[in-house]
Parts: sequence; C-alpha cells; structure tokens
Amino acid sequence: MKLACGDHSFPLLDHESTIDLIAGMGFEGFDLALMGNRSHIRPEHIRSDIPLAADTIGKSIRRRGLEISDVFSIPWTTFDTMAPNNPDPEEKIASRKLFEDLLEFTLRIKAPGITMVPGIDFETLGHERSLELAAEELQWRAAKMKTEGLRFSVECHIGSVAASPEDVLTLLSLAPDLKLTLDYTHFIAPGYLQEDIDRLAPYAGHAQIRGGRPGAGQCSMKENTIDYESVVSVLDQSGYDGYLAVEYVWIDWENMNRCDIVSESVLMRDRLKAALAGEKWTYPESST
Repeated sequence: MKLACGDHSFPLLDHESTIDLIAGMGFEGFDLALMGNRSHIRPEHIRSDIPLAADTIGKSIRRRGLEISDVFSIPWTTFDTMAPNNPDPEEKIASRKLFEDLLEFTLRIKAPGITMVPGIDFETLGHERSLELAAEELQWRAAKMKTEGLRFSVECHIGSVAASPEDVLTLLSLAPDLKLTLDYTHFIAPGYLQEDIDRLAPYAGHAQIRGGRPGAGQCSMKENTIDYESVVSVLDQSGYDGYLAVEYVWIDWENMNRCDIVSESVLMRDRLKAALAGEKWTYPESST
C-alpha cells in the first residue's frame, strides 16, 4: 500500500500550488478531483478537449514525481444531478455521457480507476428500487471499465442510497464488477461500529482516510476514534494493495470545515506510515 492525497483537500490554493504541496508533503499518489461546479479542475473544464486536458494535467502532476492514484468525480454540487439512479430519462442520458467522457479522460491520463458516488434515494422510487437502479447503472459502468483493465468504484457516503454497511453489501452483490472506495468516516459518523465496516474491506478498490468519530464525518486526530492501525491490518489481510488516500476536506457540507487540513494531513500521513511499517505512532508534542 502507498499513500496518496487529493487536490480537493486544498480548494483555496491554485492547482499548481496544490500539486506542489502534495508532492512536498511526501505523498506518492495524487487523487485528481473532477467535481462539477466546485473543484480546481471540473468536468465542464475538460470535456471540450479531453485529449488536451489529459495530456496537460497528467504532465503537470507527474513532473513532481507523483502518480495519479484515482480520478474522483462527483457530477454536481447536488447529489441528484446526474445521479446514476436518477429516474429522469434526460438525467440518465447526461449521467452516462459524463461517465463515458470520464472513462476516455481516465484512459488518456493513465489513471488506475474512477471513483464516483452511488446515487441517492428518490422518493418516487422508494429505497429498494433506488438501490436496485443504482446497482444496474453502476454495474454498466463497472463492466465498461473492466474491459479496459480499469477499476470503477463508488464512495458510499452519508446520505447516499447505500449509507449503511448492509446496503453497501447489497449494492455490491447486485453489481459484481463494482468496487468500493472505502471511507470509514461515512459509517462511523452515524454510529456504526468499526467491526461492521471491516466487512467491506474485501471489496475495496480504493481507500480514503481521515479522522472521524460518532457524530462527525471529519475531525482532528485528537478527536478521532477510528483505529487506523486496525484498518491497515484489515485491508492488508483482505489483499488490498492500492493507495491509502488521506482526504481531509474544507467544505460546509456536514461541517467539514473545522480542521487544519495541512496539519491533520501530515499527522495522518505519519500515522499511516508507522502502521505500514509495523511501528508505534504517538501524537507529537506541540512546540511551546
């Protein structure tokens, strides 16, 4: 397992400075965010000339010695827009077209896979049908990715159609080529136990890591209750050999703008390094 960090952690910096920061912090992988209406580089920025965008962005990242560890795309700032299980036929067409453009971009930039979000519950469908439709659409995407030798995974987040470990397992059983971008915080925050989340580790295609606790999907390392030494061990025992992407974010959603992103990313980086080396990590003393 190697360590990565995403550009969406640092929205107040320009993109070149963000790449410099992530490289300077000693990460090996770079999670590239393509999020509608909000990330440094957005789907609406690249779709007019995908070959040029992939070439330019890929060179910019790799010349700092980083490898692209994931393309993480959320279609828009509202989760219903272009959701894979949106029952509106026009939204379904737009969602599939976005995915196809992302697939072309991912192939050209030579990234190992794509992470997207699974959709939400739509009142007109009900939960069960919303989950089934999400599985149908996500399997269609995952199968296309598989034929290209790439991974397609979803981050089952707070408020998604698969917001419980049981619903995640159901989704994955209905979409056999689909992988999971595993983030413990989205399940710890609403109160699930860590051992409940461990059952998802065998399905991980990517992993996102930050501090979390019951009631908070992001928190400082001092407040964090997730045993990340155990997480690393569980992933290792499951045969996971991908990236551990440190993913602190600075957004209003779920009050995820209460942390010193740089300091917490460094603390998590060092804790994960120690865990991978089988060494003990202790919280550093603050200077006086």
